[in-house]
Amino acid sequence: MSGFRPSSSGWGGLRPAAFGADPSGVRLERIRRSPNFADGVFVNPEGTRVRPSGGVASAMAKGYFNKEERRRRAPTGPVPVHSGTLADLAGPPASRLRLTWMGHSSVLAEIDGHRVLFDPVWGERCSPFAFAGPRRLHPVPASLAALGPVDVVVISHDHYDHLDLPTIKALAGTDTLFAVPLGVGAHLEHWGVSEARIRELDWSESTRIGGLTLTATPARHFCGRGLRNTQHTLWASWVVAGDEHRIYHSGDTGYFTGFQDIGAEHGPFDATMIQIGAYSEFWPDIHMTPEEGMRAHLDLQGGRPHGVLLPIHWGTFNLAMHAWAEPGEWTRDAAEEAGQPAAFPRPGAPFEPAGTLPTDPWWRAVSAPIDHPWRRPEEPRVAPETTGDLDRDGYT
Repeated sequence: MSGFRPSSSGWGGLRPAAFGADPSGVRLERIRRSPNFADGVFVNPEGTRVRPSGGVASAMAKGYFNKEERRRRAPTGPVPVHSGTLADLAGPPASRLRLTWMGHSSVLAEIDGHRVLFDPVWGERCSPFAFAGPRRLHPVPASLAALGPVDVVVISHDHYDHLDLPTIKALAGTDTLFAVPLGVGAHLEHWGVSEARIRELDWSESTRIGGLTLTATPARHFCGRGLRNTQHTLWASWVVAGDEHRIYHSGDTGYFTGFQDIGAEHGPFDATMIQIGAYSEFWPDIHMTPEEGMRAHLDLQGGRPHGVLLPIHWGTFNLAMHAWAEPGEWTRDAAEEAGQPAAFPRPGAPFEPAGTLPTDPWWRAVSAPIDHPWRRPEEPRVAPETTGDLDRDGYT
């Protein structure tokens, strides 16, 4: 992530290459014409709550630097990454739909004869700097080059844990196409991806790549990579539809009622990849809790259990103050309660939604105990008295 370029922002006359580039020219004019752009910024489909500023910073710092809390936010040993990823991917999926979670929000989807790579992050840190920022908690299951040809890379938004400079640099030398939200193409071009390989979409716009239709759909989040956040790049969730299958990737988002509209227009889905990690009471409307993630999946499926839920955006980076394995553990509970099939693969372990799902809670072997605050401890049962006189209702 090294390298600087001249900047007109006044930040010492230099700007780290990882900051990317601001939209300009025709791209900026298109942004300004977007129905989702108002008063100089992209806006969310529903407003976002912001906690009162008084005491928030100190409360966050207290939790972040607490020694015991910091231990809870990391695995207690090496994360058991699947070792046979490349061998498992050697042949095509029998059902024509296979998903491989590579960690965090990175997923390789093999769908109806095409290969789609969502939010690939192969870098060591999700940061503009190689020496600072959240570092991986487990290695990538397989090298990017070893994955072989990818038809399209889909980016949900331009935050560092979803749009990674080293990864894009590696992909810039291939023939793959990129489907990105409006404005994000400026970063890609700055890093060496030709304009002809970029499909840049506003919400509700679609592009056809081979036999797939990719549609950018709304999300409730925000954007920005540099010191000043101009809100000139859009964030999106994505629908990918093939001849036989439909899948959905949420990107980063808070819960909002728009999931119902997305499901009504594009669903139901064979599989959804839903963000369920890095949530906090300090930012309640830009990331979902496991319970909200389950609700979003059901909304996308017309209000009933259907397809398979793959939880994403957890396990790889420490980005919030909840326990490391809490998102996986709590999503498992939410799926059981809803009667919704969910997959919990180890990073790098492919699975087919139409086949046997990986459900083993692998994280428990390297996790501190996880709280389940909604579970009441069972009270000791007392055997009823049977020797006393019965009252008129038949009880002693």
